[in-house]
Parts: sequence; C-alpha cells; structure tokens
Amino acid sequence: MPQKKKSNACLYAIIALLFLGGVGFLIYQGLSENSTYFLDVTEAKAQDQSKLTNIRLFGTVASEGIVRPEQGLGVSFTLEDQFDKSETLPVRYTGVVPDTFKEGAEVIVEGGFAGNGQFQAKVLMTKCPSKYQKENRS
Repeated sequence: MPQKKKSNACLYAIIALLFLGGVGFLIYQGLSENSTYFLDVTEAKAQDQSKLTNIRLFGTVASEGIVRPEQGLGVSFTLEDQFDKSETLPVRYTGVVPDTFKEGAEVIVEGGFAGNGQFQAKVLMTKCPSKYQKENRS
C-alpha cells in the first residue's frame, strides 16, 4: 500500500510540473510577441533595423518633407530625434492622421522598418501639451 501512495505523489508532481511549464511557456510567448521597445531616432538607427519589427519611436515632425497622398489616408514625413535634430528618419503612415499633426509636433509612431530603411508606422499619435495646460488668467 505505501508503494501506491508514493507513485500517486510522483504522478501528481509530474502533472503539476507539466501544467506549470505549459503556463510559463504561454506567458513567455505572449510577452515576447507583444513586447514593444520604446526608442528615440538615434537609438533606432544604431541598432540592426531588420530586428526592429515592433517598436515605438518618439520624436518631432521635421519642418520639411511632409507629404500627404492625393487620394486616401496617411502621410509621409521626416522624424527628428528629440535631442539631436541632425538625426532623422523617414516615416510612412497609412492610417487616419490626427488633427494635431503638423510640423514641429511631438509624435509617437509604432511599427517597424521596411526593407528600404523607411519606418512603416501602424500607429501615429501626437502629443499636444499646450492643449492641456491651464491658461494664464490675470
């Protein structure tokens, strides 16, 4: 009889290990596939662009190079690094462009690099701090 209790305990231990291993694997897969790196332009250009398939970039819309398609949605523009304006990156976005998008606006783009060195954005968000600051009232 003691032998049967020992084999049941081993069986339960093996089942628990397999279950926990499976759950751990699913968590690892979910986090690695959905993880997004947050970089500025200089950091993105310094890395292997073929491996940057799901990242967020922060920067400023350059004053030159904003091109909107004649038909359809989207915009192509140059993204400047927030600290070093000489570091730029061409960006192409094909969705609905926010109303606050303009030259000099701080933006966050999410996507990856195309084979030609251009950043293909799936998401374009603008940051507009002046919209949310209190007005000076005298």
